[in-house]
This record gives sequence, structure tokens and C-alpha cells, in this order.
Amino acid sequence: MPAIFTDRLYRERTTMETMIAYYCRHKHGSATMCPDCQALYDYACERLKRCPFQAEKPTCANCKVHCYRPEMRQQVKAVMRYSGPRMLTNHPVLAIMHLVDGLRPAPELKKKQG
Repeated sequence: MPAIFTDRLYRERTTMETMIAYYCRHKHGSATMCPDCQALYDYACERLKRCPFQAEKPTCANCKVHCYRPEMRQQVKAVMRYSGPRMLTNHPVLAIMHLVDGLRPAPELKKKQG
């Protein structure tokens, strides 16, 4: 099975990249991501790398740990509000997989021992 279906973090990165690129193309008129949108995508990827849940990661909307800085969180919300509804027609597989991932319950954060 392709990685996009099985690897949760890969799918999350791909979804973020697709949504941000779509947003940038339509809001900023850029064929490639503008520097601000690229910085947002890079930030989202860094947050994914550091996610304490890794493969069990819920969607950010369902997560108990909010790891984005407030200004970046607002930017991601704006991207998702714009791109999210349009994903069903432009990237239906990613959109449906994201909706399915949203049904996943948020795991409990394991406490560090010691």
C-alpha cells in the first residue's frame, strides 16, 4: 500500500503542503509557495517532527497538546478554512483521509519518568 495511506505523519505533511500550496496559489497568486507560506509549511513540518504522539497523532484540531505558536496557529486556521472545503473536489483522497484521521481519539500524553 502506498505510503500516503499508511504513514500517518507522511500523510499529514502531504496534506499540509497541499493545503498551503492551494491557499498560496489562490490568495497570493503564486505558482510556487511564497516565502511566508513556505515558512508556515516548514514550521508545520518541524512541529510534526517534534510531535510527542508520532504515529498515533490525532489531527491538530483534536489534539490536547497545542504546540503551534499563537500567530502560526492563526495562519494555519486561515489556510484550513480556505483550503479545507476545496480539498474534497481537488484532492478527495487526502480530504477523506484527513476526515477519517479526525475521528481518531487523541491519545493520552505519557508522563516522563524520573
